[in-house]
Amino acid sequence: MPSEGPGSFDGMAADPVATAASNNPALSTLVTAVKKAGLVDTLNTAQDVTVFAPTNDAFAKIPEADLNKVLADKKALTGVLTYHVVEGRKTPADLASGSFTTLQGGTVTTKGGGSDYTVNGANVVCGNVQTGNATVYIIDTVLMPAK
Repeated sequence: MPSEGPGSFDGMAADPVATAASNNPALSTLVTAVKKAGLVDTLNTAQDVTVFAPTNDAFAKIPEADLNKVLADKKALTGVLTYHVVEGRKTPADLASGSFTTLQGGTVTTKGGGSDYTVNGANVVCGNVQTGNATVYIIDTVLMPAK
């Protein structure tokens, strides 16, 4: 996270979630995917959601051919991206042990405490980041919905 400027904690707090993410260099691959899926306005106008945002390194774990295939398939990409969003601003206490229905329709399971949380086994590397309309938890793995 940048320590100051638009991509910092303070900078992200005023912007809606997609705009806030676009200012964070660690989330540039996610932002590219959101744009390709046509979800910028959807995310920016959603009210009180929680976004589990994969880092660039999380996307890099996916074999390039597989990633390119998903990026080229708007329906599949939309499913993957909306699987990272749940209704309501979730606090760390909410994530201690919970299951949440995603906008995609699937379920994610969270657990942990202190500074150690997981979402479907993905580690939260930075959490409880507030944006204008969402709470963001930055994760180290792209979550894949069940087929």
